[in-house]
Amino acid sequence: MTTQPARPERSGPETASVMDVPPFKPSLVKAVFRDVTPMHVSRSAAWAAASVTRTVLTEIIEGARRAAAEEARRKLVPRDLLSAIDRNVEVEVGSKWYDHSPTFRGLTGVLYDAEGVIVPSRQRGGSRKPSAVVGAHRFEAGVKKLLRSQGVTAVPAMVRDLDGIASVFLTDLARDAAMVVREGGVKRFGTVTLAMPGEPAPPPLLKDPLLALSTRRGDGRTIGREDILAATTMQLFGGNLRQRALTEARAATQNTSAG
Repeated sequence: MTTQPARPERSGPETASVMDVPPFKPSLVKAVFRDVTPMHVSRSAAWAAASVTRTVLTEIIEGARRAAAEEARRKLVPRDLLSAIDRNVEVEVGSKWYDHSPTFRGLTGVLYDAEGVIVPSRQRGGSRKPSAVVGAHRFEAGVKKLLRSQGVTAVPAMVRDLDGIASVFLTDLARDAAMVVREGGVKRFGTVTLAMPGEPAPPPLLKDPLLALSTRRGDGRTIGREDILAATTMQLFGGNLRQRALTEARAATQNTSAG
């Protein structure tokens, strides 16, 4: 059985090594992908998708932990999640979850039906079709493991929000990866550079051949690692989080087989 390689700890006295905590198993990743596409998912692709999801959730939890620490708390509450997203726009992912969570109610506007009547939040997720929202509970164990790795706990509402964000993000990642395979490469791509007013623009990201990707190799029935990396560039706009997610996904898959 192939194991993930270790990664040096990130800076900061209270931060555990992200690569030491594999919370989202490849079997869970493949189950999510099966909800989206009939394509085969290679082992390296499953590890890469798990790694990217872990990196994103870790960044969100770290931001929430810092917000809680300002109030001398080690138990996260939903307002810490809002603080994390408000302070770091890069972690605003899994937005389809927002309409289903009381935490984000009032921040995402209201929905109207064809007659112009407001749709209550409880009716917005009424579809019987399997979705990232109804499957969010599958991520609870992994989310709790990530919370422990950061030395914090969370109230049930916060855990549910993190479950939902992880589920929606991974589902969107699966859809984009399947699209990359179907279209033979990345057909839409963008980069956003963040800078504070009055400050010089940050240096460009490290050159990455993926940014110039326009075609892919391989059959049209299998999602591979590179397809996951391409999908990651579509889900995470330019910034440190995207670069870290790509780097950690490559490290997590360097010893995995392609099958």
